[in-house]
Amino acid sequence: MWLCSSKSQNSWRSGCLTWKLALAVWRIPDQQKVGSDCSSLHRRVILGQQNQRDRDTKTVVERNIGKIIVHPKFSQTTIDNDIALLRLSSPVEFTDYIRPVCLAASGSRFNNGTDSWVTGWGNPLPRPQTLQEVKVPVIGNRQCSCLLRTVTDNMICAGVLSGGKDSCEGDSGGPMVSKQRSRWIQSGVVSFGFGCAQPNLPGVYTRVSRYQSWIKARIRFNKPGFVEFTSRGEDPDSSFTCQAPPGYHKTTAKSYQTLSNIVFCLVR
Repeated sequence: MWLCSSKSQNSWRSGCLTWKLALAVWRIPDQQKVGSDCSSLHRRVILGQQNQRDRDTKTVVERNIGKIIVHPKFSQTTIDNDIALLRLSSPVEFTDYIRPVCLAASGSRFNNGTDSWVTGWGNPLPRPQTLQEVKVPVIGNRQCSCLLRTVTDNMICAGVLSGGKDSCEGDSGGPMVSKQRSRWIQSGVVSFGFGCAQPNLPGVYTRVSRYQSWIKARIRFNKPGFVEFTSRGEDPDSSFTCQAPPGYHKTTAKSYQTLSNIVFCLVR
């Protein structure tokens, strides 16, 4: 419902449609393309597709990317502010297969344990390459910082501490959403991780609520819909005390397996 793909030279990546926004992504492999290099990437955004091997021409919409605005404080070292704005070449109409999701407003609170869902076409992707979904709980930033040592306030973590469930390589740019009453609200965007679904190594996501002002300031028309998400009760993370898990060692935090520039794509 909120996913799209970005395609470049027959290489597919996950992404997501939000309001008149679409989230897309390119990985940063050996080329280490970031910042100003992004404008040189020739990509198309694919909307309304669920199965990458069987494109339904009745539901699929494709658009070129016209302009990219990288967050000025993106850090390649810490992967902080892993987000950019991307303008599509022409508007996209909403259909039964292309619909918006609300974005988490500034001030949103996602307590430790909040149910979240992540979708994408990442690895491993069984045939026939149909969109995958996984349910993972939010891991509070205190606890996540204790585990990873690389988490900033602009990030949100999620995963199962025993391992086995996670976003993975190729999912970068995809949405993490939570439900509040009848609304689905996007809390995060797949950013990076340390392996996939490993014990005590949750996935790290760009925290959407931290960028409400930045996004609105750069969109003149058809501004996206932001909704405040509020978890009930006291956040268990507020009283969390860091104790290194068995087998933890500092070098773990250096073993990046995925690295991505997250891109919000807006139509004119």
